[in-house]
Amino acid sequence: MARTDWKKGQNPQELHSKPPFEEPVQDFPGREHKMEVQPDHGEQTYQGRGRLLGKLALITGGDSGIGRAVAIAFAREGADVVHLEQEEKDALETKRWVEEAGQKGLTIAGDIQEERFRRDMVDRVVAEQGRLDILINNAAYQMTYEKIEQITAGELDRTFRTNIYSMFYLCQAAIPHMQPGSNIINTASIQAFQPNPSLLPYAASKAAIANFTKSLAKQVLDKGIRVNAVAPGPVWTPLIPSTMSKEDIKHSGQTQHLNGRRNRLNSPRSMSSSPRRRRPMSPAKSTPQPAARHRSEVESNTSKARANLSPFPC
Repeated sequence: MARTDWKKGQNPQELHSKPPFEEPVQDFPGREHKMEVQPDHGEQTYQGRGRLLGKLALITGGDSGIGRAVAIAFAREGADVVHLEQEEKDALETKRWVEEAGQKGLTIAGDIQEERFRRDMVDRVVAEQGRLDILINNAAYQMTYEKIEQITAGELDRTFRTNIYSMFYLCQAAIPHMQPGSNIINTASIQAFQPNPSLLPYAASKAAIANFTKSLAKQVLDKGIRVNAVAPGPVWTPLIPSTMSKEDIKHSGQTQHLNGRRNRLNSPRSMSSSPRRRRPMSPAKSTPQPAARHRSEVESNTSKARANLSPFPC
C-alpha cells in the first residue's frame, strides 16, 4: 500500500493502491510480514497530539491490519497499548512501533475463542497496568464458501466464537474495571449491511456485532462508558490472502457499488483516523459525546445510523 498523507483537496480515490493485486495465498491467519503488497498502518504519516495521555488500551487482533494501525495511532496519542498476539513476528512489530512512540507495549498470547483466556487476559491487564480505559474488539475470523451446504457446524461455531462470543465476554470482563469516560469500540463490517453471499457466517456475525453494540451502549449509559462500532468496507489486511482464492485476492476492492462506482481497497490506516467531519448521533441521546473530529458512519440500503466513535475526550 502506498503511504500517503491526507491533503486538502486530494481525491480520496487516489489515496491507496488499487487492484489487481498479485498477492500469494497464505494459510489462516495470514502473516503480514509475508505479504508482498504491504499495508499502510500510518507508520510514516500518523501524527499524534497527546489526546490519550495516561490511558491504557487493550486491542484484540492488534498484531496486524486495522489492529496495528489503531495501536500505532493510540501510542502516538499517548496511550500505553496491550494487544493480543496471534502471530508472534507480526505482534512484535506492532510492539516495536508502540515503544518507538515512547509508550509501553505488551503482547499477550492465547486463543480468544476460550472464555477462560479472555477473562484471565483482562484480569492480567488490570493487575499489571492498574487500569483499563479503552477496549478495542477487533479480532475476527472469516472463510469463503460458495454454498451453505459446505459450512460445517465447527466452522460456524468458530466464526461466532471468534467474532461475537469473544466480544461479549471481553466486555463482560472489562466493564467492571472501567471508569466513567472509558471506551469500547467494536469492529463490525460493511458485511453487516451489504452481505456477500460467500461470507455467510462472517456477515451474520458482523450483523450481530452491530446489534450488540447498540444494546450494550444503552446498558452502560449510566456508567459513563461509551460503546460504539466501526463498519469498514474492504481493507487490505492478512485476512484477504489467507481466506480468499487467488482470483478473489487479485480483484479485492472491485465490488460494484449500488451507485455505479467501484470501491478502492482501503489501508488499515484509514480505519484508525479519518479526515472527514460528520455530525454525530449517539446510540442514546444522553451518551457522553467526544470531539466531532473522529466519526465514522454505519450505513445500510434503507437507513443511516451515525455513532460517535472516538475514544478521545471532549
